[in-house]
Amino acid sequence: MNILVCVSKTPDTTSKISFSGDGKEYNGDGVTFIMNPYDEWYALVKAIELVEQHGGNVTTITVGDASNDIIIRKALAIGANDAIRVDTKATDSNEAAFQIVEVAKQKNYDLILLGKETIDYNGSVLGSLVAAQMDLPYISYGTKLETSGNGVYTVTREIEGGEEVCEVAGPLVISAAKGMAEQRIPNMKGIMMSKSKPLVVVPPAAYDSKVSVVSFELPVQKKGVKMIDPENMDELVRLLHEEAKVI
Repeated sequence: MNILVCVSKTPDTTSKISFSGDGKEYNGDGVTFIMNPYDEWYALVKAIELVEQHGGNVTTITVGDASNDIIIRKALAIGANDAIRVDTKATDSNEAAFQIVEVAKQKNYDLILLGKETIDYNGSVLGSLVAAQMDLPYISYGTKLETSGNGVYTVTREIEGGEEVCEVAGPLVISAAKGMAEQRIPNMKGIMMSKSKPLVVVPPAAYDSKVSVVSFELPVQKKGVKMIDPENMDELVRLLHEEAKVI
């Protein structure tokens, strides 16, 4: 079973968000970057579990510059067999998907896994874009994944008010959500072995970007909470009339 796992670099959730002077780029100065948790905890670990059960190979793919290598090495330390990095900074999700597809279609992967979203843009569109460009079935927000190794996958995903169980013949693309697997911490042996595992850097395929960033803006800072004495109903009524806003 050959599995491709898409992993990406994101700012740590405690990072302070700011943008460049013209407002068109995220300011990464002094920011700690991590592997996107949904890619790491659920997609990557589930791929490793499947290969441990049925044999095969786990390859990670990342679209980005050399600053991504540290999180790629962590993926290798956790248990991926090898890694590919497309050496370009994608301008949008469609370009990232395009670069992934250009690599993926050169090999016969049985399964492509990725996290349900990244914790920076929270777009949750990459999986569907990859599946559409490869003309493969796509299941989003998978919480359980089982297979007997015969190329048929049983995927459970949450829907409003319950769960949906799908049985799909591979190859296919799945985005992983909480419940798919449990986080693994790389041990010393894995860290040492990751240094010798192959990380192949490939040039990007030619791409004509259809998206340009006009500007980023921080949300309006929330005002402090006003505490009103429960006996002071007149003041509460005044504030509701004069200051409260319905959005």
